[in-house]
Amino acid sequence: MIATWLALVLAVQLSLPQLFDSALGASRQGDFGRALPLWDQVLELAPDDAAAWSNRGNVQLALGDPIAAIADQDRAIALDPDSPDPHLNRGTAEEALQRWDAAAADYRWILERHSEAGEPRASALYNLGNVLGSRGDWTAARTSFVAAADARPGFAMARSSAALSAFELGDLEVAERELRALIRRHPLFADARAALTALLWRQGSRGEAESHWAAASGLDPRYRQEEWLLSVRRWPPVPVEALQQFLALAG
Repeated sequence: MIATWLALVLAVQLSLPQLFDSALGASRQGDFGRALPLWDQVLELAPDDAAAWSNRGNVQLALGDPIAAIADQDRAIALDPDSPDPHLNRGTAEEALQRWDAAAADYRWILERHSEAGEPRASALYNLGNVLGSRGDWTAARTSFVAAADARPGFAMARSSAALSAFELGDLEVAERELRALIRRHPLFADARAALTALLWRQGSRGEAESHWAAASGLDPRYRQEEWLLSVRRWPPVPVEALQQFLALAG
């Protein structure tokens, strides 16, 4: 309540551009409780600002209200029909509700209109890969993740997801090669180290698996959490099972 009151006091003292910047800053800092009333104030002053609606929708989703998030993204799309951002953001909210068809439609809308490499194509391909994986089509998901990585050089999470999809499909040699390459380029990338831990364990290389796990768990302890891996990070089930077996025996 104090944060909300302070945000409202601040809002009446700022011009619209300053208020927009303050709301955006709070959103980027993850201070969503402060950001929401600031975006409310922006929209009171500028109800036709599509970017403000879309940004408020992102805050609504971060605060656990995907229905409100979708409503805000709908408003943004109505105001700026050609912008890819609210489609990408609405797709993320639809995923939170497991509305896979709706999310995929938003991502494909972007892909049909943005054939060039870079953003927003890379993010749409990556998110579409997550949707396809959630529906159990890991072959199509792998293709989408590879395309996302090709569309944005350096997109490490897309390459890790592609390797995890290869692991799921039994293409262990390709998965291992890609994960090792990722770790060489990004030594502090916990996802690739945790994935390689699971893969090496499945192949019987316990010693090296333990070495990579020591690094991964120190970088990000969430990789111990099966539900987080499946529901938030969206690993495929085979790598998750392998990592859980490793953790059960490694202590």
